[in-house]
Amino acid sequence: MRDPDLDELRAELEEFAQPEKKASRSPREERIIAGFEEIQRFVDEHGRAPRHGEDRDIFERLYAVRLDRIRKLEDCRTLLAPLDRQGLLSGAGTTADAGSDDMDEDELAAELGTINGFEITELRHVRPSAEKRAAEEIASRQRCEDFSKFKPLFQKVQEELDAGVRETRPFELKAEIRPGAWFIVGGQKAYVADMGEVFTNDQGRSDARLRVIFDNGTESNMLMRSLQRALNKDEAGRRITEPVAGPLFSDQHGDEDQASGTIYVLRSKSDLPLVAENRDLVHKIGVTNMSVEQRIAGARLQPTFLMADVEVVATYKLFNINRSRLEKLIHRIFDPARLDIEIRDRFGNPVVPREWFLVPLSAIDEAIRKIRDGTIAGYVYDPQSAQLVRRGTE
Repeated sequence: MRDPDLDELRAELEEFAQPEKKASRSPREERIIAGFEEIQRFVDEHGRAPRHGEDRDIFERLYAVRLDRIRKLEDCRTLLAPLDRQGLLSGAGTTADAGSDDMDEDELAAELGTINGFEITELRHVRPSAEKRAAEEIASRQRCEDFSKFKPLFQKVQEELDAGVRETRPFELKAEIRPGAWFIVGGQKAYVADMGEVFTNDQGRSDARLRVIFDNGTESNMLMRSLQRALNKDEAGRRITEPVAGPLFSDQHGDEDQASGTIYVLRSKSDLPLVAENRDLVHKIGVTNMSVEQRIAGARLQPTFLMADVEVVATYKLFNINRSRLEKLIHRIFDPARLDIEIRDRFGNPVVPREWFLVPLSAIDEAIRKIRDGTIAGYVYDPQSAQLVRRGTE
């Protein structure tokens, strides 16, 4: 027969019994677990796995690199499997961006003073250049709250690039980085909206804080030298020229300017009723890389010249500009006044010339002036008033 007092005493003692000691973990295993828990906290906070990409926060980029490494190491997967409540080891629930981080794992880990890619809770001193890249080059981009103010500028620059009014050229000098300057870096157009006070950095070099707006609606408060490094590192990095890259429409040009051709404006001597009745308004506008005299030679035999002789009424020399893009731009501006006429060539075939417009010479002059000063994107041609008007007022 059991003694009830002894049973009660045994039960009480069991409550105070020392628990069984769990197998101790190595310092490396503790670091791996701690690092994985940080990734889990990131997923809890953001609802997704960490992603690669230069536009990401440097800690997120480190978590993404760390997770990739954990998945590749079998001993890490075995250790962490019981803790993987979010399915991270199998890749479930992740929406990682295509591609990988440009920085390799060791370099990115060094940015935060990590050990073996896992220990970031205790930052240690690393080489100064790495610390500066973490603080300066990897400046996090954020949403540009007033992007609606800059969006028309990006649209205008793209139009001017398409028209040849602006060009892209290799980035060369830090001096090219200034307020109002445009660049292409990382495949995106970048606009330097503002520049802070110039200061001397720890290396004794001049620098300044910039506000840089990107065409995807983000912005970065980065250093001038950081942008310089990014442009130099990017093989496709370019600067976008100002609308006037030299005397584009002038008889005066510098020694370094490259001749691109001539814009010519012609009047026809054709006896066609529509032409004869509007002789002072019917103009052909074209661009050529040869002399205008050569271009119009034998005009009476060519349907593009209405099978008649022509009179040259204006010419504009071109330097440092894309001829075909410029011609397309001019024709697009005056498209509402394009002459709708069909003639027969010398073999009797019907031809519809596309370079004749019912527009006064004064409007052509004004259009070319606005192309030259970079304001043409804000204007359209109004056939009713026979002049250029601001967009939205026609």
